Amino acid sequence: MRRPTAVLLVLALTGCGAGEVPEPEPTGITATAVPSSPEPARSKTVSLSCGDTDVHLAAVPAELRRAGSFAHLASLARRLDVDGLIWRRNDEHLYVGVVCGVRTAEQFATLVARSTLTAYKGRPALRWTTKRGLRNFMWLERPGTAVYIGATPGLAPQIRHIAAGVSAGLGQ
Repeated sequence: MRRPTAVLLVLALTGCGAGEVPEPEPTGITATAVPSSPEPARSKTVSLSCGDTDVHLAAVPAELRRAGSFAHLASLARRLDVDGLIWRRNDEHLYVGVVCGVRTAEQFATLVARSTLTAYKGRPALRWTTKRGLRNFMWLERPGTAVYIGATPGLAPQIRHIAAGVSAGLGQ
């Protein structure tokens, strides 16, 4: 029963033109960080890939320093390829990545347990907060590619800004 309801909700939200990044709801998810040496964030565009699709991030705040990468999201209901980067400022962290392999809105709607289904720019989106307070937002950019943004409370206001600067296209 959940699947038809999820699909109907996605279609209803898309028809309403919901385009704002919603406030998150509590659930449990963590990103596994792979540490690297910190380096200042550059103003240049950062790209992440899912197969033939490149996702470009135009808006990473300059005061953040690059702090590694991640390849796993613990909250996903099934194992999918994840390619992500981590930035930090003091004890605050910002996670931006792509989740590869989700083809349909129905699959996407059931990807994270206890998440809230909404829409972003006419596309299905999920939002949730972990037990440790990490705010998470993810939308299905195109079949096979979802964009993920997570932030600790101090950087949570950046989610909307970063989401607005995301563009996707076919890779070269």
